[in-house]
Amino acid sequence: MKRLGTGIGWRPEIADAVERMPGIDWVEVVAENVCPGHLPDSLLRLRERGVTVVPHGVSLGLGGADRPDEARLTALAERAQALGSPLVTEHIAFVRAGGPLTASPRLEAGHLLPVPRTRDALDVLCENVRIAQDALPVPLAVENIAALISWPGEEMTEGQFLYELADRTGVRLLIDVANLHTNHVNRGEDPADAFAELPLEAIAYVHVAGGFERDGVWHDSHAHPVPRPVLDILTDLASRVSPPGVLLERDENFPEPAELERELRAIGEALEKGGAKAAPARTPSDHALSAPAPAADDLTRQRLALPQTALLSALVAGTPVPEGFDRVRLGVQARALAGKRADVVAKVAPELPRILGTAYRPAFLAYAPGHPMTGGYRRDALDFAEHLLLAGRPQDAAARRALREWWLERSGPAPRSHRPTVRLARATRRALLRR
Repeated sequence: MKRLGTGIGWRPEIADAVERMPGIDWVEVVAENVCPGHLPDSLLRLRERGVTVVPHGVSLGLGGADRPDEARLTALAERAQALGSPLVTEHIAFVRAGGPLTASPRLEAGHLLPVPRTRDALDVLCENVRIAQDALPVPLAVENIAALISWPGEEMTEGQFLYELADRTGVRLLIDVANLHTNHVNRGEDPADAFAELPLEAIAYVHVAGGFERDGVWHDSHAHPVPRPVLDILTDLASRVSPPGVLLERDENFPEPAELERELRAIGEALEKGGAKAAPARTPSDHALSAPAPAADDLTRQRLALPQTALLSALVAGTPVPEGFDRVRLGVQARALAGKRADVVAKVAPELPRILGTAYRPAFLAYAPGHPMTGGYRRDALDFAEHLLLAGRPQDAAARRALREWWLERSGPAPRSHRPTVRLARATRRALLRR
């Protein structure tokens, strides 16, 4: 396994700072945020300097009941090839549910949700990972995620679940120590117990990130400094194995470059402290692959699809909480999903908060529970604008006209400025034109 060294998550907001940062051996980029034919100049310059770039996917949903989408796999493979990456990474999570397996509408979470640690879920995950491995030109590593909620009736610990996954598929593991801390606070799971059960030789690299605690719940925000307990977990891991790479993640509220550099130094010190305790140091190597289990059949997938759909529907569509789940925690998770959804829509459609002003966020949070996302964030932005306009909002006439123009410009098959005529086939469009 290639040793990566010290890395940082590349984001457009800190691209210039990352280029100037000393001691950066590699960077990780969100795969869905780059286009293979139009790579950012900053990434191209880093590659020319010999800095490794790893694409990190967030939309495959390998832990979902459906087989991985071929188009998403193709897109991930194209990014790995365009970036010359030695591996690609994704998450052990589900991000959508519903559809043919449950004869219900497709729902999108817009977030990484935990997979139940059951035999059915493991069988499906293993087959989905093997499908992804066959479609990708480089090795795959998968990441443990943070969670606010626990599934009832789980049959394995996280360490046991990850061990069997790696054992049956040969997949590498991306261990996020911040996520282990999150699950320690939220679900009472001891990171040391996970390390004792994990196949440490399968680790590809490690994530380190910050978060915050509110009302006894830890939120994995990637927008706050790395706390001491996360660094202590990293030290514990480094006392057991020498990770091939460690990366600092930061997605929002970016501090000054000097602060990021201080966090990178703190990560290096935590690694050194753990390495000094190791006797002897263990270095990850090729993980021995056991005989694969039989592929998950459609009945197994359906048994997983039904509870995943029920959970996601409760989180994003306001349906009843499935039996066995903590209602309070589910409420916290639902509010967190709606808040993240509002934030991302504001990023992909920045005109909406400019048009609506301070009313944007309250209006979106009121809209979200009864209107689950079904087609991605850009479609979500259009649906939200349409909902407001059909309700005669905003009340300010100038803002309403601006919102209507924005919606009409983007809701057709091509921008209005590029079409000689505008045919409004949908009843909603006719209604909007009359306003």
